[in-house]
Amino acid sequence: QVQLVESGGGLVQPGGSLLLSCAASGISVSAYTMGWYRQAPGKQRELVAATTKGGRTDYADSVKDLFTISRDNAKNMVYLQMNRLKPEDTAVYYCKLEGYTKLTGYLEVWGQGTPVTVSS
Repeated sequence: QVQLVESGGGLVQPGGSLLLSCAASGISVSAYTMGWYRQAPGKQRELVAATTKGGRTDYADSVKDLFTISRDNAKNMVYLQMNRLKPEDTAVYYCKLEGYTKLTGYLEVWGQGTPVTVSS
C-alpha cells in the first residue's frame, strides 16, 4: 500500500522557519514527481513546490527564494524548507506523488496533510 505521511507542521512566528517532511512507504519516490501543495481556509489547494524525478524544481511565485524543496531518494523522503514565513503562508500542507511508470501505470497519491500556522 502506497502511503505518504507529512510531519513538521506547527505554530511559528512571522519571519520564522519550518522544515516539513514527507515520508513515503510502499513505493520509491525516485521514479515520480513529488510536490508540496497547500490549502488555506476557504481557498483552493495550490501548488507550492515540486521536484521531478530528473531533479527539476518549480515554485509558486509567492514562495520563490523563500522555500526550498528537496528529496532524498535513498531515504524515500521529500522535504520543504520554509523560511521567512508570513501569516499568509498559514495553511494545511500536503505532499503529493505523481507520475507514470510501466510497473504502476499513472499514479497520484496524497498525504493527509500537516497544518502550518504563522502567527504572533
